[in-house]
Amino acid sequence: MKIGIRKPSLKKMIAARTSVKRIVRHNLGVKAPRGFGWLTNPKKALYNRVYNRTTIDVFSLLKKLFK
Repeated sequence: MKIGIRKPSLKKMIAARTSVKRIVRHNLGVKAPRGFGWLTNPKKALYNRVYNRTTIDVFSLLKKLFK
């Protein structure tokens, strides 16, 4: 498990926003509500919760510095 600052990946950022799966899901309006991850995949939901609380996003860090 990583602790500290996350290294951003431009390739992954673009891929996440332009995937076919995401476009189809958003166009059809078939999205699960927030917090539904605990029902669909509890192991991944727990990992993501710990990861997001133990790491810091570079862009949010920059926002706080230049506010």
